[in-house]
Amino acid sequence: MASQKNEPTIGQKIRKLRLAKEMTQEALARKADIPYTTLVKIESDAVKNPSIETVSKLAAGLEITVDELINS
Repeated sequence: MASQKNEPTIGQKIRKLRLAKEMTQEALARKADIPYTTLVKIESDAVKNPSIETVSKLAAGLEITVDELINS
């Protein structure tokens, strides 16, 4: 199933949720226990398909479920 062009990327979703919680990239990276540079690459869409482990850590850092993150 091809994604629609207007559907936000995982990076865009993470950025939107992070900003809604008024968190910096550094704060989220620390809370999610992932490298800061990894988060920057995901949010900028340099990494389009992060591992499920990374997505899970980011969801935990944002205090939401993986399902909420993917379907936000």
